[in-house]
Amino acid sequence: MTTELRRLRNYIDGEFRDAADGRTTEVIDPTTGDPYATAPLSAQSDVDGAMAAAAAAFPAWRDTTPAERQKALLKIADAVEERAEELIAAEVRNTGKPAGLTRSEEIPPMVDQIRFFAGAARMLEGRSAGEYMEGLTSIVRREPVGVCAQVAPWNYPMMMAVWKFAPAIAAGNTVVLKPSDTTPESTVLLAEILGGILPKGVFNVVCGDRETGRMMVEHRTPAMASITGSVRAGMQVAGSAAKDLKRVHLELGGKAPVVVFEDVDIDKAVSAIAEAGYFNAGQDCTAATRVLVHESVHDEFVAALAKTAAATKTGQPDDEDVLYGPLNNANQLAQVAGFIDRLPAHAKVEAGGHRVGDKGYFYAPTVVSGLRQDDEIIQNEVFGPVITVQSFTDEAQALEYANGVDYALASSVWTRDHARAMRMSRSMDFGCVWINTHIPLVAEMPHGGFKKSGYGKDLSGYGFEDYTRIKHVMTSLEG
Repeated sequence: MTTELRRLRNYIDGEFRDAADGRTTEVIDPTTGDPYATAPLSAQSDVDGAMAAAAAAFPAWRDTTPAERQKALLKIADAVEERAEELIAAEVRNTGKPAGLTRSEEIPPMVDQIRFFAGAARMLEGRSAGEYMEGLTSIVRREPVGVCAQVAPWNYPMMMAVWKFAPAIAAGNTVVLKPSDTTPESTVLLAEILGGILPKGVFNVVCGDRETGRMMVEHRTPAMASITGSVRAGMQVAGSAAKDLKRVHLELGGKAPVVVFEDVDIDKAVSAIAEAGYFNAGQDCTAATRVLVHESVHDEFVAALAKTAAATKTGQPDDEDVLYGPLNNANQLAQVAGFIDRLPAHAKVEAGGHRVGDKGYFYAPTVVSGLRQDDEIIQNEVFGPVITVQSFTDEAQALEYANGVDYALASSVWTRDHARAMRMSRSMDFGCVWINTHIPLVAEMPHGGFKKSGYGKDLSGYGFEDYTRIKHVMTSLEG
């Protein structure tokens, strides 16, 4: 007996549509490895249609007042809250995440972030108008950039969709958003929610694969391309956008250092770091997965972390005792396992290091010690439930190791010494430095990195301004 698959569709110009040529891809349930839905495999004609709809909707949406855009976003936030259980169910099917944690850790910040950008729409700042040259008055206008092509990742499909569409729409832009080909369902449901509130064409969703994303970025219509993804994908987007000088917003990979000094409470630090490292199966660019520990407490820390890892559970979405679910897809499972398989002889697996079960893409909470700075697993992003531990001798070496990677998104320092925390936070080359905590984000503060972690900011007023352009208007006082 064959189970009928769910049928997902694109959302273009206010209506749901199949791909023009009828092609689809299967969407896999990561808890089983079996298909549960189909989604459009969009081609050039589908992208053209979405871009045309967004371009046609832009003039009217651009000319709405900030108050009107705020009102629409507040309605969207209310609707997301009202339909939270539907969104959670879709996200769980997409990702296999624990339902309870999705309810408590994703829906509230999503709603809060939409409401923040609703307020930001009415709080644009700029230089004071004035006479900077005799007889002439200057005014600075902030305007929306136009149509935005946005590509979201599979690790937080719903939340990353919010991070992209909320500031863009609040600023007066129109959007064509592509979810990952492995996690389109919750984004398609968001399109249904937004479609009942926004004018047609303001928000469009195009499903598809990497080729679909390439078509969107290379399309002549968008004024801006925004992607959250891998460094490789970011470089490709930047290269494609350079051909016609599109603005680019890139939030890419991370390899967050977690610097633990000898004066911390080891048990408390281990508990917090393990949760920040294993949450969402470590599939987070900011995850606390590269720990640097002072040599005097290294062995104690490793023993405590291995014990915590052994007690950490992965499992099905409806199991309230699990911290995380499966890895997102078969390729990601193979990538994580490959890092462990290729460990050098001097490395030691203290906990985990293996797949869990024979169905789905579950991987055990893992701890690896004995590593050196130039090891592959230290230099490259694993994006899985794997925490590495290195030792350092002093503050200078801690900084050398912390900054000694190509990524520069997030980091944390663990110490009771305030002056040391301030020195470290000043010198650590990362877009975010947490002190005695790791991973909390708030809508009011910017999120974004340096180096190969990309450029541009999500969240905050800075993220809002990224979706605007600046125009100088000068007028003669003589008439």
